[in-house]
Amino acid sequence: MAKYLIVNADDYGMCHAANEAVAELFDGGFLKSATVMMPCPTAKEAVEYSNAHPEHAIGIHLTMTSEWGEYRWKPLTNGKTLVDEEGYMWHESDQVEKNASYEDLEAEIRAQIDLAHSWGMKPSHTDNHMGSLYGHYTGRLGLAKMTLRICGEYGYAYRLYTAHDKRICPKGTPYFLYAAITLLSKRWGKKYNVVIPDYLLFPDWNDDMRKSYETYRDTILKIWTDLPDGVTETFIHPSVESDELKSITSRWQDRVWEYQLMKDPYTHKYLKDHGVELISYRELIKMKGGVVKG
Repeated sequence: MAKYLIVNADDYGMCHAANEAVAELFDGGFLKSATVMMPCPTAKEAVEYSNAHPEHAIGIHLTMTSEWGEYRWKPLTNGKTLVDEEGYMWHESDQVEKNASYEDLEAEIRAQIDLAHSWGMKPSHTDNHMGSLYGHYTGRLGLAKMTLRICGEYGYAYRLYTAHDKRICPKGTPYFLYAAITLLSKRWGKKYNVVIPDYLLFPDWNDDMRKSYETYRDTILKIWTDLPDGVTETFIHPSVESDELKSITSRWQDRVWEYQLMKDPYTHKYLKDHGVELISYRELIKMKGGVVKG
């Protein structure tokens, strides 16, 4: 079996810098999939691009966390368990797992999808911001089951994984829990008729990678080509360099380099030379015999 890789641009709609980068990557043919954060200030701009370019696989980045210090957003619903003492979404995924009720989370998931529909969007797939709906942090695996059930009702593919490999076990997640989620997501995906990638590769930045763009690029490409056969998804957060981005995060350079990585001809040549084919979520859905949306 061949090695296929989905590189999804997460955090589309988070800010103008992200929107500019993602649109440029799509327009240049460098990117195949992205997902929009519906509660964020520039989400409508991203949705308008998606509506104008139905050929691109653009989905919904189900958002239950608001991680930045000053630049934050609120839920679309009034769920009291979804917010911190300041009234914004929780900063971290483990806070969502510990505090948010199933009822409030389900209402928010549906509200985010429904808002995209109301703006004319036809999403190709769904995924989850920061893994807050996976149960990785507290073992609250019912969150993954609930989310797959909802995605099944809407008919959307969802980012999880149905196979496990020690090379790509999420950092900080015990391997037994990683394997358990694999088995359960495969079972629930089948039950609710949701297309899921085989593997999910969680990117992990470290200071060694930040020495230079070339160091980052070469490190990532080695990871992206040391994959099991099948379909692996990974994700990036591309943004152009701007004062806006620098005001949001001190790690702005990471996101700019992720943008540069996908524009770099060397990236695409390296993947091709190492037998890794970049595909979109629509191609994944076709491979798995699902119904292509969008």
